[in-house]
Parts: sequence; C-alpha cells; structure tokens
Amino acid sequence: MAEQVKRDEPTMSLQVVHPNAAGIDIGNAAHYVAVPPGRDAEPVRRFACFTQDLQAMADWLIQCGIDTVVMQSTGVYWLPTYEILTQRGLRVLLVNARHTKNLPGRKSYVQECQWLMKLHTYGLLNNSFRPAEEICVLRTYWRQRDDPVKAATAAIQRMQKVLTEMNVQIANVISDLSGVTGMAILRAILEGERDRYKLAELADRRIQASREEIAKSLEGNWRPELLFLLRQERETYRAYQQRIGEWDEAIQAQLKALEDRAEPGRQLPAPKAGKRAGGNAPQFDLRGELYRVSGIDLTRMDGINVMIGRRSSPKWA
Repeated sequence: MAEQVKRDEPTMSLQVVHPNAAGIDIGNAAHYVAVPPGRDAEPVRRFACFTQDLQAMADWLIQCGIDTVVMQSTGVYWLPTYEILTQRGLRVLLVNARHTKNLPGRKSYVQECQWLMKLHTYGLLNNSFRPAEEICVLRTYWRQRDDPVKAATAAIQRMQKVLTEMNVQIANVISDLSGVTGMAILRAILEGERDRYKLAELADRRIQASREEIAKSLEGNWRPELLFLLRQERETYRAYQQRIGEWDEAIQAQLKALEDRAEPGRQLPAPKAGKRAGGNAPQFDLRGELYRVSGIDLTRMDGINVMIGRRSSPKWA
C-alpha cells in the first residue's frame, strides 16, 4: 500500500517595497490620485489638468510623505504630470496600461488609482524606459519630421498620377521624379516648354535611358486643368521640402548639443559597401553625428542604416 504524503499548500506573502507610494489614474480632463490610508483625511483626490492644479497635486503628495508615484502611459495626457512631479523631486514610474487593465475589481477612477497604488506598494509593476531629456527632445524632432516627409511623398505620387493622365510617361524612364532630372523637367514643363527634345536635354548623364527614349516619354496632351494640378502639387511638394529642411536644422542643432562620446582621434569608419541612407535622409552628415554622440557605428550591422529606427518594445515611453 502506497504511503500517503501530506502536502502543504504553498503560501505567498507580499512584502511592502514602496511604503510611500501613490497611484494616479490619468485622464484627459482630470486625474485621480490615491495615497495610503492615514496620510490624509481624504486619501483619494481629484485634480484638474491645469498647470496650477498639477502643482497643487505635487504639493499634496509631498505633504502626505509620498516619494514615489505610479501612473499609466495614457496617450500624451501623462506628460505634463510626469514633468511637474519629477521637477518637484518625486520618483515617477510610468507603466504600460496593458500590464494592469485586465485586473479584477476596478470599476471607477477611484478604484483605478487605488489599485495602481497597491500594486506599486508591493513592487508588482515594471517601470517603462524613458530616455534622458535631451534624447526626448531629439526624438520629438525626429518623429515630427516624418509627417512632412510622408506628405512630400504623397505629393510626388499625385504628380506622377497627373503626368500619367497627360500621357507623359516620364516615370518609365527615370526612377525618381523628385530627383534632379525629374524636378528640372517639371520646372521646364510648367514654364511652358513643350519641345520633347529640349526637355530630354535636361536629363542627367547618369540616366540610363537614351535621349530618344526620354524624348518619347515627354510627349503628352498638355491639358490646362492637368497642368494646373501639376503646378499645385509641385508647390505643395516644395513647401514640404522647406519644412523638412527646418526640421533637419533643429535636429542637427540638438545633436551638436549632445556630449561627444567617440574615442579621441578615432575616425568614423568608411560606410559599408552598398549601404544608402535613403532619399529622405537629412542633408547633413547624420551618420557622423550619431557616431560622435554614441561612439558606435551601428550602420556597420547588416540591415541597419541611419534612417532605420523603430519602437520594438512596449516598455518604451
């Protein structure tokens, strides 16, 4: 007969890791803040999102003996609160909402902030990574630069569509309408040039198509309404190119302000064969600047160039 073994049920005890913790439920118009019971006669308070209310929130948290705060990274609503609380000396943890949203028993803003405070008190939440402030500034510039880049690309696509409607088949002989040759031919067309051979003479010598092929592609119907659309799209494209240039100036200035971390006297290695930054790369030496501020040339790795970057982890904020 087999001997029965008595098994003890495992027990788990939670230890208080952050006794002076607070939790904040972030909203677009108001935030709900919870502190441990006994710190205030009203341990949960509602604060509006105006700056003076956020300063009042910080005053109250400090008065309650709070030294660490947890909040969810909800949209961009958390940013002003995060900045003010960190400026006032509080340690702020930013957590991903997916790590807490499926927990039971939360039906109100009050319960939400209390639950966040409880989880943080026992050290059950992981802080999201947030770069240093100067990197956050650079990241903002880079992300916003993407909007005019996409808009400029869309303008090029609309110009190609208009040219096709006019049966100007330039896209079949040059690879990039936004290049030197494409822009020179567009400018001449909009200035009234209709001789296909004169237009073909504007092509760069590096274009592989023959002058006769280019000339054949530049014979169209020149309908006035389509020429008007072409002019409008070209002006739109030029305006976005100017905006991209302004973003590039801001990015370059911010990079110049960062600390030099490259080894003294060490030169940037030659670019890897076959690597291109892409047509939307800034007009300054971005690779050199990134090497200077990091001390590492990541573009030596396969599949990486100065324009490749992505947020691969939900812990980023």
